[in-house]
Amino acid sequence: MIALLLQVAAVALVAGYLLHWRAATRRRNAQTWEALVAQLRLDWTPRAVQESVLNANETTTPEELWQSFEGPHGLCVMYQNARVMMEMADYAARHGSLADPALLTQLRNDAFQIRVRVGMVLTQYAFTQVNASISASALRAAARYTGMMAHMTELMQATAGGAQPALIGAM
Repeated sequence: MIALLLQVAAVALVAGYLLHWRAATRRRNAQTWEALVAQLRLDWTPRAVQESVLNANETTTPEELWQSFEGPHGLCVMYQNARVMMEMADYAARHGSLADPALLTQLRNDAFQIRVRVGMVLTQYAFTQVNASISASALRAAARYTGMMAHMTELMQATAGGAQPALIGAM
């Protein structure tokens, strides 16, 4: 009797997950380009990080570099924007954009790599103090994020025909 109940519960859980997945897929496919662009968080950009790295010398401490990221806030913004940019690449692929397929693949790869690296950095930060390893990993994530933003600018110009110059300038 218990085995039957466990089987029914397992089937119910799988069915619930599949229904949730289907609803999420429909919601994602119903999004417009403008809705995706509106999801981008522009309250942090890696410009401050780039400037501090370019102006840095050997005496820059990991804490100073971490502060240029605004701590975990900047990493969280990168993590969230990477997800949105991945969805934008998927949107462009689904709707026959003029964008190069290699560009879309590069965007997806960059977004995935950023999300993995930022997740690792935030996990390390949760358990240890800021050190050179954490700062270096965050810097590598920011460098990839900067490259992804350049690719996203190309995609936005191909997809939107230059309709969002203010957004591109903010990125």
